[in-house]
Amino acid sequence: MFERLGRFVVGKAWWVIGGWVLAAIAIVVTSPSLSDITSADQESFLPRSYESVQATELATKAFPQAATATATIVVKRGDGKPLTPADEARVGQLAQALKGRNIPQTAGYLTGPQAVAPDKSVQIISVGLDADTPDDPKLLDAVRDLRAGLGPDLAGSGLTAGVAGDVASFVDNEDTFNSAFAVVGVATIILIIGLILIIFRSPIAALLPVVVISVVMSVTTGLVAAAGKAFDLNVSQDLQTILLIVLFGIGTDYILFLLFRYRERLRAGDDKRTAMIVTVQRVGEVITSAAGAVIVAFLVLLLASLGFFGSLGPALAIAVGVMLVTSLTLIPAIVSLLGRWVFWPSKAWQRTPKASLSRRLGGAVGRKPALVAAASGALLVALAAGVLSYQADYDFSAGFPQDTESARAAKDLQRGFAAGALAPTEVYLTTGNGTPLTDQQVTDFAAASADAPGVARVQPAERSTTDPSVARINLLLDENPVSNEAITLVRDDLRDALHAKAPSGTKALVGGPTAIFADINSANNRDLSVILPVAAGLIALILALLLRSLVAPIYLVIAVLLNFAATLGATVYLFQGLEGKPGVTFQLPIILYLFVVAIGTDYNILMIARLREEAREGHEPHQAAAIGVEHAGPTVAAAGLILAGTFGVLMLAPISFLQQMGFAVAIGIVLSAFVMSMFFVPALTGLIGHKAWWPGHGDERRDGGGRHAAPESASEVQV
Repeated sequence: MFERLGRFVVGKAWWVIGGWVLAAIAIVVTSPSLSDITSADQESFLPRSYESVQATELATKAFPQAATATATIVVKRGDGKPLTPADEARVGQLAQALKGRNIPQTAGYLTGPQAVAPDKSVQIISVGLDADTPDDPKLLDAVRDLRAGLGPDLAGSGLTAGVAGDVASFVDNEDTFNSAFAVVGVATIILIIGLILIIFRSPIAALLPVVVISVVMSVTTGLVAAAGKAFDLNVSQDLQTILLIVLFGIGTDYILFLLFRYRERLRAGDDKRTAMIVTVQRVGEVITSAAGAVIVAFLVLLLASLGFFGSLGPALAIAVGVMLVTSLTLIPAIVSLLGRWVFWPSKAWQRTPKASLSRRLGGAVGRKPALVAAASGALLVALAAGVLSYQADYDFSAGFPQDTESARAAKDLQRGFAAGALAPTEVYLTTGNGTPLTDQQVTDFAAASADAPGVARVQPAERSTTDPSVARINLLLDENPVSNEAITLVRDDLRDALHAKAPSGTKALVGGPTAIFADINSANNRDLSVILPVAAGLIALILALLLRSLVAPIYLVIAVLLNFAATLGATVYLFQGLEGKPGVTFQLPIILYLFVVAIGTDYNILMIARLREEAREGHEPHQAAAIGVEHAGPTVAAAGLILAGTFGVLMLAPISFLQQMGFAVAIGIVLSAFVMSMFFVPALTGLIGHKAWWPGHGDERRDGGGRHAAPESASEVQV
């Protein structure tokens, strides 16, 4: 099949390229924008069965006037002394002055005696921020306008003020985020161009992936947006960045697979057309199987209860599908037309290296497969042991620079009130049947809530103005509201206690940021326990179909899962162990699933396919392992270095979770490429020998000469 595809693409190269250009233009012009299906709400990705979502829905109906977000102005004396009655009056005047400015998207400006800390250290002004979506840029402008008015209005008063809250924090760190992702984008292009330039010594080969993948990115974005509109899918605002990384990661992999094999065929004496036909024939099956495994891994995310995963899966599957079609059609068409010019001006491609590093490594694997398998396996197991200490961290603010205005104001607020002051736990008391709540019921529940586990302070109850059956009581926890301790408290103890304290005929629903993260934690744990086994089983099935074997897929999938655990363990050792962090970002396991399990499987498939090919040429298992590493090793190394280097740049960002993500994915790709695929898998395959291909005997020679026949000519070793 792939030989016929290769002949068609090479024979109709200009038609293939023209068809691609027309299709790309049509898709880009007619597709909606990706922003049309983007959502920024964490709770919008949770199923309705979770209590925090039910609380949010109740709040939307009972308190429709509630703001999208809140900016908290924290006022204190410049000399650190307690606020005086005159200071409190001045804060009230500040609230009125700011309100009089009619700053767009703001409302409320609530302050007063209840907004003064018990120790008189600070007084707050709560400002409602309202917009169509929580990520509306107008909210950022509102915070900037608030800050601009603080200095002039407090001049000469001896008071200082700062604005805290999620929106204020984003304002403070917006430049850091933008510069970090800009650096990643630039680094990706530099690494791709630079490394391929070093490998092939050709600017044409170096620029080819960047140009083609940029076009594919536009096509993919349009198709994902169209699919989102058609099937009513919401996606995270991070999708654009994830799509970019996935496409450059797998796209560069597949293009390198083709270029390395094309160069090999040209060295063997094939003309440019025959070389590409044979390349598509030999590598097409590998790329298709690798893409199929990645697509399956992404589509398994549809089984997730957390909507973020479910919406991400189809989008990334579309991206991989587009890249697969590109790799089997557009790239071969372009390269077949360029021929040897794709490696211009270098002439080094014409000569096979006599004593390359990959040949020496392959020789070591072939001579001592037991030792290599034991050493590489032991390294992965030792790193995987770190998973036993894994803790999830939901506190994004702790990972941001702490010298910003929002960070300083948040610390002042928490010192004056309670650790949970910036993100209260919202408890909604309702009769559930429309019957009005009595004042006594609300008062009794508010009083009883003060005795609930972990509650430091109970704020005054609010009655709904539109639904007399609902009241809201905000609780300030004595723990950081996004810490593991607070999340565990809400999930395991606080909810049950509040449910029990609800007066007869009423029920309590617990919401707010801590409750949302508690539910995300539960959903996350459930999803990973489902996704990983199902994905492993389906990837094993694809490998079984590719290799016609039941043995090899088993240890290949075990290797992939072990590599996943080793990557997470290495991250735990560094950040929880050496740096003393309370945990690693809760998003990390799914990030590793996307970039280490799914994409890292590419390297395994490329290597195992080459091992089978060398076995079919008549080489004994140890020799096949040696030659397989020699020929597939440079491709795996180059692809791994590019992807690992791209993520490694994130470690330079002054934001903790970006550093963690950068390190984790970089080390995961390094382990995938240089430990698992380069050493562990070929050594284990050489050690198991012919039994690795049972029952299909995929290592038998294609000409029927039997497994143990020697190659007919030296040129066969280079195929």
